[in-house]
Amino acid sequence: MPDSWRLAVGTLTVLRGPAPRCVDRRTAGAAMLIAPLAVLPLGAGVALVLLAGRAAHLPPLVTGMLAVAVLVLGTRAFHVDGLSDTVDGLTASYDRERSLAAMRTGTSGPAGGAAVLLVLGLQATSMAWLAGQARGAVLVGTLVCVSRCALALTCLRGVPAARDDGLGAVFTESVPRLAAATSMLLSFVAVGLVTGWAGLPWWRGVIAVALGLVVTLLLVRRAVRRLGGVTGDVFGAAVELCLATLLVALAGATS
Repeated sequence: MPDSWRLAVGTLTVLRGPAPRCVDRRTAGAAMLIAPLAVLPLGAGVALVLLAGRAAHLPPLVTGMLAVAVLVLGTRAFHVDGLSDTVDGLTASYDRERSLAAMRTGTSGPAGGAAVLLVLGLQATSMAWLAGQARGAVLVGTLVCVSRCALALTCLRGVPAARDDGLGAVFTESVPRLAAATSMLLSFVAVGLVTGWAGLPWWRGVIAVALGLVVTLLLVRRAVRRLGGVTGDVFGAAVELCLATLLVALAGATS
């Protein structure tokens, strides 16, 4: 467990700590399962920024954009880069090898750039809307953490790797199905409870999580069909899309 914790924190946040002594499939799978806990500092940071912006009477959208900036900086733009590369790869060609080559370049094309702009814009505006009251900021911080449950689905056993090298090769197929199901159940409970505490119908939180999981599974399915499997970039895209879905679904509950 110490190695899994070090791997999760070191991979998913900018927090510095000792490197894991052993990185095998079992360690990687455990790291993906505890990912929501490993990013608790990021969730807390987002909540604090939203609360500070509200206290300073900043324009809501400015506060939302600052909160997204905390996430981007707190992850070294790791997931945003994955979103951009994944979209570029899926739109570059119907040929698998050409798509994977486009994802490896590390440069953002028009499709990837547009996807990042759209997804981060949805996140910022939804955060601003939900943070209209103090408890809403805590709800947003919770959603940041829960969105990392998407990683358990991308690393689920039975979901192949698109290639044998790269970051994704170690993590792919590392999460047992029962463990992933347990993680999903806990995410339903956590978001339902915090949503109710924040003054919204608890069942809207459950629906939001369900939608987030559906979007993640659709992305995984598309990646497997087009690329032959998932990559580290797909992991990042899944996190960003899941978070955007959670935020938009619950922002709609406050309208």
